[in-house]
Amino acid sequence: MKFFTPIFLIILFYGLNTAAQEAQLNTISKRIYTTQKLVEVPIIDGKISEIAWDVVDWSSNFVENDPNEGTAPMYQTKFKVMYDANYLYIALRALDENPELIEQRLSRRDGFAGDRVSVVIDSYHDKRTAFMFTTTAAGVKGEEIASENGENIDDSWNPIWYTDAHIDEKGWTAEMKIPFTQLRFGNAEEQIWGFNVVRNIFRKNERSLWQRIPNDKAGFISESGELHGLINLKLQKQLEIQPYTVLQYDSYPKEGNNPYRDGSDFKVNAGLDAKIGITNDLTLDLTINPDFGQVEADPGTIALDGFQIFFREQRPFFVENKNIFDFEFADGRDNLFYSRRIGRNPHRDPTLAEGEYADLPKNSTILGATKFSGKTKNGWSFGVLESVTANEFAEIKQTDGNTREEIVEPLTNYFVARAQKDFNERNSYLGGIFTATNRNLNGNFSELHKAAYTGGMDFRHTWKNRNFYIEGNTIISYVTGSKEAIERTQRSITRLFQRTDADHVNVDPTRTSLTGTGGKINIGKQGGGNWRYNGGLVWRSPELELNDVGFLRQTDEIIQFAEINYLWQVPTKIYRDIKVSLEQLSNFDFQGNQNEMEYKLEGRINWINNWSTNLGLGHNPLLYENAYLRGGPRWRFANKDFVYFFLNSDSTKKLSFTLGYIKRKTERNINNLSKYVFRMNYQPFDAINMSLNTELQQTVDKTQYITTTNFGAEKRYILGQINNQNWSTTLRLNYSLNPNFSVQFYGQPFISRGRYSDFNFVNNPTASSFSERVTLYDENQISYTNEPIAIDLNNDGKLEYDFPNGGYLIDDNVNGNLDYAFKKPDFSFVQLQTNLVVRWEYIPGSELFFVWSRGSSGSQDFNDSLTDSVRDQVFDIPASDTFLIKATYRFVR
Repeated sequence: MKFFTPIFLIILFYGLNTAAQEAQLNTISKRIYTTQKLVEVPIIDGKISEIAWDVVDWSSNFVENDPNEGTAPMYQTKFKVMYDANYLYIALRALDENPELIEQRLSRRDGFAGDRVSVVIDSYHDKRTAFMFTTTAAGVKGEEIASENGENIDDSWNPIWYTDAHIDEKGWTAEMKIPFTQLRFGNAEEQIWGFNVVRNIFRKNERSLWQRIPNDKAGFISESGELHGLINLKLQKQLEIQPYTVLQYDSYPKEGNNPYRDGSDFKVNAGLDAKIGITNDLTLDLTINPDFGQVEADPGTIALDGFQIFFREQRPFFVENKNIFDFEFADGRDNLFYSRRIGRNPHRDPTLAEGEYADLPKNSTILGATKFSGKTKNGWSFGVLESVTANEFAEIKQTDGNTREEIVEPLTNYFVARAQKDFNERNSYLGGIFTATNRNLNGNFSELHKAAYTGGMDFRHTWKNRNFYIEGNTIISYVTGSKEAIERTQRSITRLFQRTDADHVNVDPTRTSLTGTGGKINIGKQGGGNWRYNGGLVWRSPELELNDVGFLRQTDEIIQFAEINYLWQVPTKIYRDIKVSLEQLSNFDFQGNQNEMEYKLEGRINWINNWSTNLGLGHNPLLYENAYLRGGPRWRFANKDFVYFFLNSDSTKKLSFTLGYIKRKTERNINNLSKYVFRMNYQPFDAINMSLNTELQQTVDKTQYITTTNFGAEKRYILGQINNQNWSTTLRLNYSLNPNFSVQFYGQPFISRGRYSDFNFVNNPTASSFSERVTLYDENQISYTNEPIAIDLNNDGKLEYDFPNGGYLIDDNVNGNLDYAFKKPDFSFVQLQTNLVVRWEYIPGSELFFVWSRGSSGSQDFNDSLTDSVRDQVFDIPASDTFLIKATYRFVR
């Protein structure tokens, strides 16, 4: 197949010829710590002063992992482990000759700031998954679930456990008390768990391990030591019940005579979450009237390409254990399960007559949700999620004073099931997923799918000490609905079956279903020696559809990719480590057109002084896009070159920063981009942290798509030169009184401004030169008016062009008659978001929140500068305020 390029073949050939050479690795013996049952229960105050700890011995002899792997660390670390019927107890001593230099940075839970020690527990002993518990020198706790042998780290997990830390003349100490209910393990007379302890000396940026793991290993969970001596543990069935109450007051600008926007609202909400241990391995999560609100708002963004934007999930119920349900089948963010579809904003707006007002729900109400998830001792992992969202109605105030209701979202059921099975001594797994979305349309909503189903299988196999791997997945989707719904799906920007130059797809208005496929195959080397490489294929058929409960940006693609890396992992007097990467990518559609070719060279250096630099160079000698003209023919972009550079200062200092620059340049400056990045983190005191992230992007594109219109029997695809500037700044301030009480401020102004000129239309969309691809309008063809435009070209009572604020009038053939028009596309969008959050974890697992959120968004004069637009939005535009109090209490058995 022609997309297997020479670079890809060279990489595979090289891999086959070097596999045997690099399989000869240093043999590192597994360390074993044997615990014992305690006699007395210690007090968890971080001081390790009780004789209760004397039933077990200290273990030490840590080995440095970074920067000088395999050497003795600057200071040693010791630990003890013991247990009783319900808890695992761990004592840690971090020796340090300079206690005054120990970084005791306070932060919220999962802050992972300052000196810290982490305990890694693979209680499944599957050599792929681990629970990680971290205590900092300031006593701040953090916890994570690591999967895929450490490739995937999820810090959203918040178990109940107890810890504290203490500074003394020898360094610092910490104690942990971990309930067995928070771990998952099988039934055995003696438990054998994977186990490791990791220490970070913050000021030296040094990491040391109890179980040595050479840097050339493929993962850190499979290489952990072992914890023995857990005899006759009783299986623990978790039971947690967490009710919540929310009081919310909203204040906003009054909107004329709208009775639903009179300036303020007040509401009270309550609900309950529960965790029930069906077995020690499997947990059932239940929720009644869940609180799926998020404290931090989504970042501001503008999509000029027409594609949907991915937003990160921030709602607690969906965030926890989200890695179990992930099925990233291709590349980027494509996933069979995108939880933000559940509880989304209604699909439809109500139909209003003049003088009517509507109270439209912002989100679909989630009536209930259930999750069943976990992993068994014999290698099965499961995840099942079921959720129902309600019929949503807009209440409409009519001109006669009466009210009526109009449905805007149907009752919908969402179902996701995920399973994986480990085998071959945990070196391989095979998995599957099934999702279903079913809507109760009741003869309404002809634009929506009645049902959508997806299924997929994935696998991964590793060999040669897990250094080599092959992985892949394949999926199938099926959607059904009315003829209108399926035609709408065919015409959506994700597919565009109406493309005028596509022979392999076409719109069929009689269809009532679509079936599509996709998948990925990837083979490579991930550990051992200094070389890493991989290559593979990704495909998405034109009919593939995932967006009812998944995320899919584009279809009709076959992507071939290859990458080779070389690592310098032994520090010198100049650097700590270096990585150089060469990447290549080709993109084809299912008609056989090659749409992209890209080459990229990237280098990353971590200097000996803890600074780092990243440099990348790239070249696109070929670049087309099928969707650019929104259903028109395939469009050719100018060949482009790009470069990016990032400089990062020492993050262990109280003040650290990042400087970044990205530059894209094309032939004849057709589509140029410059992006400037500045990030700063400042910790003036242990209790206070400040961070700033500023990005400015400037784009000049002579062929920015504007609209499509009719010119007689032809289609006119109208483009223009856009001068687009995007600027955003995110400021975060954190004050922590202690590990359980914090105050946080978040603020982000965002502005996107675009000004257009040099309008043109598509002439030959795939021509090699810019002058042949487009034709510029001359002064005899185009004129601008700021008066309202209302044009009925066919004299049939229908307005083809209706632009209240004016626009451009086009006499295309210069015969003195108007041929078509389009509105002035200039814009200036400004958004301001701020949040002030006070959080108090008054007992482990139970929290009290006080939140003040303030925000505004709207359009500004596009002739103003960026700073003037932001100033006007802050000071001149009335903002909306939300005051919220939320209380939770966690009952644990």
